[in-house]
Amino acid sequence: MDLVVAVLFQLIYVIANLALISLGLAIIFGMMRVINLAHGEFLMLGGYTVVVATNMGINIWVSMLILAPLVVGIIGVIVERLLIRWLYGRMVDTLLATWGLSLLLVGIVTSIFGASTATTVSPPLGAVRIGAYSASGYELFLILITIALLVAVWLTLRYTKLGLLARGTMQNAEMASSLGVSTSRIYMITFGLGAAVSGLAGGLLAPMTGVLPTIGATYIAKAFITVISGGASILAGTTVGSILLGGINGIFSFIAGSTFGEIALLLAAIILLRLMPRGITGRFFRKSL
Repeated sequence: MDLVVAVLFQLIYVIANLALISLGLAIIFGMMRVINLAHGEFLMLGGYTVVVATNMGINIWVSMLILAPLVVGIIGVIVERLLIRWLYGRMVDTLLATWGLSLLLVGIVTSIFGASTATTVSPPLGAVRIGAYSASGYELFLILITIALLVAVWLTLRYTKLGLLARGTMQNAEMASSLGVSTSRIYMITFGLGAAVSGLAGGLLAPMTGVLPTIGATYIAKAFITVISGGASILAGTTVGSILLGGINGIFSFIAGSTFGEIALLLAAIILLRLMPRGITGRFFRKSL
């Protein structure tokens, strides 16, 4: 029984982890159709924000939940104003531009912190007991905050004026502009929010993974696979894609090790996109967000 609880907990954690690292990309790529190859670096910057702020004596919860999304969100707004705003509708150009941006960010961070040693911060929570099973309290916290974040983004897009304007602008920018909507401002805010969510994810994961200038490379492939496999509906697609691919990854990792888990995730995504080229929500959950 303890083994079953342990396996289920780790499986849920893997799924939540995948959803957490993918949500920011789902907003920027799924909604805005910007191929953001600097997504992993936004996560990395969130992690370094937590490390630096914590070393300066700032409370780790403030660092993770406030400073990380705030700092990376501001960086995202600056990137959108200086670079991305000129490239909407040109997906290949956004790919090249954000690839160059990712190299620039890695180079800057490497010159400041060095490249060889992972910078770490201790998890703020200890172990908790689930029946007779002892689990990481911080992993449980990450599961709960991922659920809360998905719900918060859904509520924002579904029920707020900003969410309505963002969805309308992304669907038909010319019509939104003709109705008096400042589409340039909506694009800026949406990109900034996507970057802020990525920064939050990177900050939350920093105590579990440590931070390196090149750690973004470990995030970017999984995030793109999840978002593309999920399809056009950013929240439903990210959630269902995370459950399916994260579940496969977790099961095979438990059976055969983490390397085989990563291989199984990739093969599952290839088969899924071969059978459903538009992703899961291209066939199911078409009217969902």
